[in-house]
Amino acid sequence: MNAICKTKRRMAPVPPHRCAVLVVEDDADLRDLVRVALETDGYIVSTAANGRDALQHLRSTPHTCMIVLDLTLPRMDGRAFRGAQLRDRSLAWIPVVVMSGESDVAREARDLAARAVVRKPVDVDELRHALRRVGCWLARPRPEQRSQAFTPRA
Repeated sequence: MNAICKTKRRMAPVPPHRCAVLVVEDDADLRDLVRVALETDGYIVSTAANGRDALQHLRSTPHTCMIVLDLTLPRMDGRAFRGAQLRDRSLAWIPVVVMSGESDVAREARDLAARAVVRKPVDVDELRHALRRVGCWLARPRPEQRSQAFTPRA
């Protein structure tokens, strides 16, 4: 027998998946607050100040698991961004949590097929809960979630 057959190859353990979140928010202070809070929770966080920058990031960075999206943005607002995201087959699967202070945000989130909504002013714990509820699809895909629509809480 040769030596290769006698020895087992030792494989390095695969590190656990860390969910990557893209925060799309034009308010720099809020964007940084959300980034720091989510990084503290173990997420890998990227940020964009508008929809165009967010699309560019998604098209150049394949590991994004979830998007936190403000609807009122300069250059390309959240609605236009979400429409472009849904038309791009390579990006359409990424779930979105809408973050907005608009009065009809629940209807908007439903119309945009968002998985959850967080009202502004943002309660960081509520955002964390929304992200946990949506879950990281790359870490543990749950196909049944793909057909679920957003249902606002009473």
